[in-house]
Amino acid sequence: MEDGFSSYSSLYDTSSLLQFCNDDSASVASSMEVTDRIASLEQRVQMQEDEIQLLKSALADVVRRLNVSEEQQAVGLRRGPTKARPMIATLPLRPTVNNGTILPKKGSGTLPSPSGSGSRKDTSTPVSKSTVRRANSNEHVGTLTRKDSCDSKGNRNRAGSTGSNSSGKRNDSKQRDPVFNAGMRRVTHCKEEGYVKMYLKGRPITMYMPKDQVDSYCLEARADLPSNKLKLDWVYGYRGRDCRSNLYLLPTGETVYFIASVVVLFNVDEQLQRHYTGHTDDIKCLAVHPDKITIATGQVAGTSSDGKLAPHVRVWDSVSLNTLHVLGAGFFDRALVCLAFSKSNGGNTLCVVDDSNDHVLSVWDWQREDRLAEVKCSNESVFAADFHPTDSSIVVTCGKSHLYFWSLERGVLVKKQGLFEKQEKPKFVLCVTFAENGDAITGDSSGNILVWGKGTNRISHVIQGAHEGSIFALCMLRNGTLLSGGKDRRLVSWDGSYQQIQAVEVPELFGPIRTIAEGRGETVLIGTTKHFVLQGSLDGEFMPITQGHTDELWGLAVHPLKPQFLTCGYDRQVCLWDSSSHQLIWTKSMDDAAQSAGFHPSGAVVAIGTQNGRWLVLDSDSKDLVAVHTDGNEQLSAMCYGPDGNFLAIGSHDNYIYIYAVAENGRKYSRVGKCSGHSSFITHLDWSVDSQYLVSNSGDYEILYWIPSVCKQVVSVETTRDIEWATHTCTLGFQVFGLWPDGSDGTDINAACRSSDKSLLVTGDDFGKVHLFSYPCSQFRAPSHVYGGHSSHVTNVTFLYDDGYLVSTGGKDMSVMQWRIV
Repeated sequence: MEDGFSSYSSLYDTSSLLQFCNDDSASVASSMEVTDRIASLEQRVQMQEDEIQLLKSALADVVRRLNVSEEQQAVGLRRGPTKARPMIATLPLRPTVNNGTILPKKGSGTLPSPSGSGSRKDTSTPVSKSTVRRANSNEHVGTLTRKDSCDSKGNRNRAGSTGSNSSGKRNDSKQRDPVFNAGMRRVTHCKEEGYVKMYLKGRPITMYMPKDQVDSYCLEARADLPSNKLKLDWVYGYRGRDCRSNLYLLPTGETVYFIASVVVLFNVDEQLQRHYTGHTDDIKCLAVHPDKITIATGQVAGTSSDGKLAPHVRVWDSVSLNTLHVLGAGFFDRALVCLAFSKSNGGNTLCVVDDSNDHVLSVWDWQREDRLAEVKCSNESVFAADFHPTDSSIVVTCGKSHLYFWSLERGVLVKKQGLFEKQEKPKFVLCVTFAENGDAITGDSSGNILVWGKGTNRISHVIQGAHEGSIFALCMLRNGTLLSGGKDRRLVSWDGSYQQIQAVEVPELFGPIRTIAEGRGETVLIGTTKHFVLQGSLDGEFMPITQGHTDELWGLAVHPLKPQFLTCGYDRQVCLWDSSSHQLIWTKSMDDAAQSAGFHPSGAVVAIGTQNGRWLVLDSDSKDLVAVHTDGNEQLSAMCYGPDGNFLAIGSHDNYIYIYAVAENGRKYSRVGKCSGHSSFITHLDWSVDSQYLVSNSGDYEILYWIPSVCKQVVSVETTRDIEWATHTCTLGFQVFGLWPDGSDGTDINAACRSSDKSLLVTGDDFGKVHLFSYPCSQFRAPSHVYGGHSSHVTNVTFLYDDGYLVSTGGKDMSVMQWRIV
């Protein structure tokens, strides 16, 4: 082994780095400018960081080699003596040096570290998460790629930690069952000591089974699929922030709109929802055929565990929900942003604009799935595209700094640019519709409505200053009345001569008007940028029929006694929902972004954890503030009351678990202390049935056990292996390790929950999928029923109080989905 160490150190010669780091000549040069000194110091710090990364890599490889050596010994004892191989063969290749930066070889064994470089689901990235990012094996050495905002104290990672709490001696060279390998995940079974060891990214996780299973457990046994399945029951939310023209009323009385990868058909009168779930990632645009039955929807490009998903258009029947045609898979780039059916030729053609650099406009015979024409529309954003109502060869597009009139002539789209002439050209032309006589009508970012004469590209009429600020939506009603709405939250009606009839202002709570649709009779439907769908009229008030969160969603808690659940997220809104009526019971604004939540066993209060260490307790009936406390200054990822209601455990990203004594039915809190022992941020917590023990998982795959009343860690295997747990939200443990998929890097599963009757286990993953397993899930490669709907990472899942339903929350898709267990 000493030879192995010396040979490894020769591969990573660090003397030159150390010599540079000890050279103080740069800092003592009195003639240097201050900026030069700062630059020198920055360079020195960077070199030291590179040195640390190298040392981490070396240490990680040593641990990996030790594990390989142990496995080889075990195999050797079973197979008998074999010819020895030189240990140097297991060493990684020397890292490639590129432009002075050391690039670790792909696939080298690394120890996960809760470094701050791994932000939770890329929260700093301005681009919306239409594609689920999966951790890559060739990321920087020593960096934990958990999608959490990793804490600054997380670098106290114990490199040699096994992620388990075995205190007794173990001889891993004893005879064991065969080893199962799956990508970065490997599972072994030691029957003598009754444990299963799973490796995630080279990190061993030892999980002891209950004593009564030691003799009977077999790693090779096949687990069964659960007899129950899930059916999507209700979708809470609407995508209005960055999508247009995505709200319509069908003749069936159903309002159609989308969120995540689900199209919702909502009958408001009967309070029933149906769902089209053919898409695999974020839907960005929607069009309704003139027959009011056929619908086209377009999605973004995405990734799944099976590979990349191409952006495409799906044409489907809104009655049967059957997919009729799929267009453009392999042709479109990035995403689809605009869709429209033709009107005058029976709706036989469909125009589509994608989100490529050139924003390609294409026209399709959708029934034949044949592309009739295509053209580069603009290298700037395109916001709307529509066919002329009486001439199916004319398409109008508008966007940043442009308005184009396209005519389809012999398979070629010919462009005429709209001429603004004396009218000041707006920065954005945001929407377009058509008058009964064929005139095109546009709304722009200057607040003006412009009328363009039929068949021309010149302005025939101007409504100057129709709105204060951008006009986001125009809608021509059947009676010839024009409706406009925009950033000023005003809905204005105009007559055939473009004189204002009346106006109404939507309350600030609902946000600016994003889209307008004609409802029944005098009713109007409005979609807003704050994700409300409103129904009302210009004569009365508008009431929400659908609403949801407006930013990433993580907190989810279920009422222990009622059909209610609570959600909270980065939009600083806390919402309590009734799962039976699908109505919002109350909402409360907070000062901080929320991360987690948990109900007191009595249901009287609920605790909310934020991203900055503050946590609040609210009365679940009145939403009044009961208590406010602060522990640390990092996000609180778990809020968990003990089953007897006498303690509250708070898992933080500062690696500590804070324990509070609870009195007066959840209204009084006194700090007991903090549990210290984890080397990375806390991810999940569970209490024992008798409220005497606590189990925790962390970002570096540790499983630790505690006596929370005295904040002491329990290291005795015999004490912990037979504990009965009241809940099972931890993703690591003997009863649940089968939920990890092949090739997992340890960050793919964000949440898990066991049903109250202990028969089912549900998980949410990074690929927008909800998985339903049988419980216990303690077999390698356990099978599951898989359900789509979310277009982003599923951040949380939980069963409702009676196990009849479960709820899942999406991250970037901001949706809440309720599933019925059948």
